Amino acid sequence: MRLALAALAACLAAAPAFAAVPGFGARGESVEPWAPARIASARFESHPAFDPLTGDLYFVRSAADFTGWRILTSHCGADGWSEPVEPAFAGDGVEADPWFTPDGRALYFISSRTPDGAPPLPAGSKRKDLDLWRVERDAHGRWGRPQRLPEPVNSPGAEWFPRLAPDGWLYFGSNRPGGLGKTDLWRARQGGDGAWTVQNLGPALNTPDDEYEPLVSADGKRMVLMAADGLYQSVRGAHGWSKRVKLGPAIDANGSEIGALLSPDGHSMLFARDLKGERSGELFLWRDGKGDPHWPPRCPRE
Repeated sequence: MRLALAALAACLAAAPAFAAVPGFGARGESVEPWAPARIASARFESHPAFDPLTGDLYFVRSAADFTGWRILTSHCGADGWSEPVEPAFAGDGVEADPWFTPDGRALYFISSRTPDGAPPLPAGSKRKDLDLWRVERDAHGRWGRPQRLPEPVNSPGAEWFPRLAPDGWLYFGSNRPGGLGKTDLWRARQGGDGAWTVQNLGPALNTPDDEYEPLVSADGKRMVLMAADGLYQSVRGAHGWSKRVKLGPAIDANGSEIGALLSPDGHSMLFARDLKGERSGELFLWRDGKGDPHWPPRCPRE
């Protein structure tokens, strides 16, 4: 695990950096629904991730009230995205928050699945321990057996939204004891001796309320984070992460926005919003007008 994380961190650090940190609320920005056929549905779609090796789309689909999360995957074919199915590594319980390492060899996610060796649950009952998991695939693209990350990365509380950043830290949310509020943002890193260090991200990002989802950009210069009332941004400076600032009304329309995914160049972002009406939660696409116009990947491919 230690060597794998070191290699992945090096891969992230080698990703191309922006000339400047793109900004939200800039002139020329746009936000519009992103609703491909077979992906958008009457249910709640969120937390998209694109497979770097196959181009497949992974995302979370749940009930319209955002319960019963499951990770689904869809392949881009001649007639668009295929009917979503569960990936080969799917388990019992709820599963969500998929995120690929840049080389595509591993995927992080959260799950309440039954751990290996644990006794099965009684019929009709559900396991409540929501933890961080990691799954790797071999040279032939086959997914292996998911591995639960060890303590102190996981805790008796709930963990959310694992994202490995270019600085080698694994960022995530948790309601574990010792935080500043109900749920806080944390980060963890494995040292040369194999031991894990876990740190709270502090009062610039955390409040007495809830913070769940920390997403560090590909160049490590900024973070988009999800709190109790929508999405915020923090910029990295010489002394760490700046005090968070809420994104503009074009993105934070009603405070339900979750599951951000930045494009590799940082000029576009997918996220989900609960429309709080007859329709379910839907995916939206933000652009600042300066980045790659072909992201998200088009399907069918041109």
